[in-house]
Amino acid sequence: MKKNLVVATLLLVVSVLQAQDKKESYSFTLKEAIEHAVQNNYSAKNANRDIEAAKQKKWETTTIGLPQINGSVSYQNAFKLQRSVIDFGGTPVELVMGQYNTMDTKVSLSQLIFDGSYLVGLQSAKTYLEISQNAKVKTTQELKEIVINSYGNVLLADESIQILEKNKNILEKTLFDTKQIFKNGLIEEENVEQLQITLAQITSSLENVKRQKTIATDMLKLILGIDLSNELVLKDKLAALTQNNVDLNLLKEEFNVTNNIDYLIGKNMLTSKELLLKLERSKALPSLGASVNFGSNTFGNQFTMLQQSQKWNNYSNIGVGLNVPIFSSFGRSSRAQQAKIAVEESKTQLTETEQKLKLQFEKAKSDYEYSVEKLATSKSNLSLAERIENKNQIKFKEGLSSSFELTKAQEQLYAAQQNYLQAMLDVINKRATLEKLLNKN
Repeated sequence: MKKNLVVATLLLVVSVLQAQDKKESYSFTLKEAIEHAVQNNYSAKNANRDIEAAKQKKWETTTIGLPQINGSVSYQNAFKLQRSVIDFGGTPVELVMGQYNTMDTKVSLSQLIFDGSYLVGLQSAKTYLEISQNAKVKTTQELKEIVINSYGNVLLADESIQILEKNKNILEKTLFDTKQIFKNGLIEEENVEQLQITLAQITSSLENVKRQKTIATDMLKLILGIDLSNELVLKDKLAALTQNNVDLNLLKEEFNVTNNIDYLIGKNMLTSKELLLKLERSKALPSLGASVNFGSNTFGNQFTMLQQSQKWNNYSNIGVGLNVPIFSSFGRSSRAQQAKIAVEESKTQLTETEQKLKLQFEKAKSDYEYSVEKLATSKSNLSLAERIENKNQIKFKEGLSSSFELTKAQEQLYAAQQNYLQAMLDVINKRATLEKLLNKN
């Protein structure tokens, strides 16, 4: 019996550990990765919460102008009653004022009839909601660009690993053949040593890129809102993704600055400053409110308030309150002037934002056009570098060139390979930047 219990306990522990070690696996195209990030990224989640909070704030402000009903119950025990002395026929007489126990219940209904600040508050709440919604759009746009960049970095690292491993294999074979030739005394040892240096550099670069891929993948997981311990597989390939992002018609599109999210946020800020000015001016207007009160109170020297026989005295009243600002020693005027200055500053900032966005668009368009041109150039240079390296391989094997010349050709090839990979990534990233400015989904 005890043995069976031990076995069962061990099986339970093993199953728990296996459940803890079980990792989820994710596989995304770039489009799927963007969609996943928009729903699961930490900043995106908080942006959605900000919108919900703004909606609640808007309703909170609205309720200020709606009827308000409040109830209250109060109890007071005077353990020492107040006394008063009156003159009664020339003789001072001491009287006890009140009773030891007092209880009061009241229900009040109040309604704001007019308040300029309330009207401005309603407009401000609406603007606050628009600011939160635009902030969400900006977060989504920036998130899309970041996902594209991070996704591309992982693909770049993966392609670099494949190329470096291929280069390493070729170099190892060349080194092996060279060592055999050296053993036969047909070449100098310097040729072997030169290739050994190149191989060591390639090996070091390969290990570094592998580490960089791990970091880039973890960074992408973080942006996607995925636990770092989970597995992530990318479906797209760098070459196909680059080809899909080459679209010169994008350069012909007109830039409408009023559609840009940064411009819209700038307009929101200007509106909020204008509302602040209206608020300061509204404080010079009178405010009017009304209230109705219904209550009942009772008194006694003993605490008998909860007994059915206790007598309660009902009362009610209705009131209207009018508050008229008359003179504030020019304090309101000073605050209004400050708000007016803030409005002018916001207008200037909006104009500056507009000019900056136009400049950014021209730069983004130029960068994208250059990245497409650079891609074609890099591809052509890579083909030339491959032919040059291949010719030098043949010359080296035939003893027509030295290892120094071969190494130089190999280094030129390796640089051309990396330039081409980077050119592909630049096309993807530069298009993402341009589309963000154009407010494209």
